[in-house]
Amino acid sequence: MRLLVLLLLIAFLAAGVLLGALNADLVAYDLGFARIQLPKGAGLLGSLVIGWLLGGLTAWFGVSTRHRRQQRKANKKPAAGA
Repeated sequence: MRLLVLLLLIAFLAAGVLLGALNADLVAYDLGFARIQLPKGAGLLGSLVIGWLLGGLTAWFGVSTRHRRQQRKANKKPAAGA
């Protein structure tokens, strides 16, 4: 299993390096408050990381909210046999 994970990691790393090398020309990004120039590969990688973080935050918030709701519901129920 570890070998498979390591091979997948190496494959994705190689694909990322290839993507970055093939998209090395600079692109201007206007963020409203700042204007920056990055290579296309860095912009793609940055947007991937931001999307991954926002997706993880959304999933975590949904799970923690559901867990808190279940906890409140469990605390409201009277103890059995009391």
